[in-house]
Amino acid sequence: MNKPIVATTSLAGCFGCHMSLLDIDERILHLIDLVDFNKSPINDIKKFTKTCDIGLIEGGCCLDENVHVLQDFRKNCKILISVGECAIMGGLPAMRNGLSVKECLDEAYLNGPTVKNHNQGKVMPNDEELPVLLNKVYPCHEVVKIDYYLPGCPPRADLIWEALVALIHGNEMDLPYEVIKFD
Repeated sequence: MNKPIVATTSLAGCFGCHMSLLDIDERILHLIDLVDFNKSPINDIKKFTKTCDIGLIEGGCCLDENVHVLQDFRKNCKILISVGECAIMGGLPAMRNGLSVKECLDEAYLNGPTVKNHNQGKVMPNDEELPVLLNKVYPCHEVVKIDYYLPGCPPRADLIWEALVALIHGNEMDLPYEVIKFD
């Protein structure tokens, strides 16, 4: 029997959810027995080589590049899971949502306390290879259909483990309070 295929990516976030996945500790060896990874920093595959059964997305969308990656995941994954607060609600990056893009860029490159002495020419980065900053940070479900949500910042390793094992075995994610609690 073929093993389920899992893909992961990080959008606008801190990579903490991937670290939480790695925090399943020795269970990672069991996970490797249960699944194959495709397009993930875990195996450094950069492009989808086949359709995946489960896609794990961490981070929200603050750049046009994030939107394209997320849409590619939706197209290539049968089940798509928003992992962590950035993917679910925009997280810390969404704190900029009350400001205009111009205000954000001015603070970051022209007027911020850390740049006043380092950008004497008041130069705003402008290169066609730079990704385009969106008008706000969007949670994943505002861009594509998301099938499941794993809350937390980051989600606990046990939550990620229990969710993956349930889906790998074809079960619904019936997660007990103990794995999703925050107290």
